[in-house]
Amino acid sequence: METRAIKIYAPMNKKINLKVIPGHFATSSSHINLYIDLTTMKSRQSEAADAAAVIAKQYINNVVVDTIVCLDGCEVIGAFLAEELSKAGIRSMNAHQTIYIITPEFNTNGQMIFRQNNQPAIYGKHVLLLAASVTTGDTIRKCMECIQYYGGNVQGISAIFSAVDNLDGINVNSIFKAKDLPDYKSYNINECPLCKVKQRLEAIVDSCGYIKL
Repeated sequence: METRAIKIYAPMNKKINLKVIPGHFATSSSHINLYIDLTTMKSRQSEAADAAAVIAKQYINNVVVDTIVCLDGCEVIGAFLAEELSKAGIRSMNAHQTIYIITPEFNTNGQMIFRQNNQPAIYGKHVLLLAASVTTGDTIRKCMECIQYYGGNVQGISAIFSAVDNLDGINVNSIFKAKDLPDYKSYNINECPLCKVKQRLEAIVDSCGYIKL
């Protein structure tokens, strides 16, 4: 599939690009016609730093951020984002005047949780949620519910790519939007037109990559 990858460059910084592969893919909650490969952006120092710098510019310096909760393996970007927000004057109410960077886990029932040692980074804290991509928003909503359950206050949502602009009254700030990928489509699993014309699924995809079928 990699040989079919198309590069889409970010409007705000041409050094940032998405690698997009057309086809028919299944996520945990939908079928999509474009697989967005963010592997290098999440793992290469320079690309992660560039992405963090763009995301940080979307927040004004009167926002309070105590903790960045990272989904989809975005911890490297999250660390650079914390540094960029601090340099930009974003305040933290933490005792040590620094930003926590943590990741939720899943229990045996598939529920999102924070272990006891990480719960102090959530309880009573102003939380910024960082994800690689947002398609339907289902995973983000689950994470927001998890953060609220542990006493956190979601202040913002950021993503590399987002097909939605707002979730439950909170703006989704992203480097790439649906208009930057005009051919991108996300379908309900039971209403996928690609399935109806019997176009075979090529792979199951998630934040870690893809598994060919």
